[in-house]
Amino acid sequence: MAATTIQVPRETRDHLAELAKERGLSIGQLVEALAAEQPTAAQRAERLAADREAVRRVIGVGISDEEFDQAPDVLGNIYKIAAEKARKARGAVA
Repeated sequence: MAATTIQVPRETRDHLAELAKERGLSIGQLVEALAAEQPTAAQRAERLAADREAVRRVIGVGISDEEFDQAPDVLGNIYKIAAEKARKARGAVA
């Protein structure tokens, strides 16, 4: 694999070096791992299309992309409900 140089401020380099050291990696390995965790817009769009196709296959209903876009954010709503319950539980304990 060909290597390249990336110029960053000294503080950023030092921060990356510390993170890499904590993980037992080189800075290059750390940057590679961080980059691998962040999909590009094209990769996110590809994943979304694949996920929607899987849903269509599983439920056996032809839902259009527009219908997906208009559907409620079920998972987001579940997270909101769980967060609210956790806040109330903490308030009851405090």
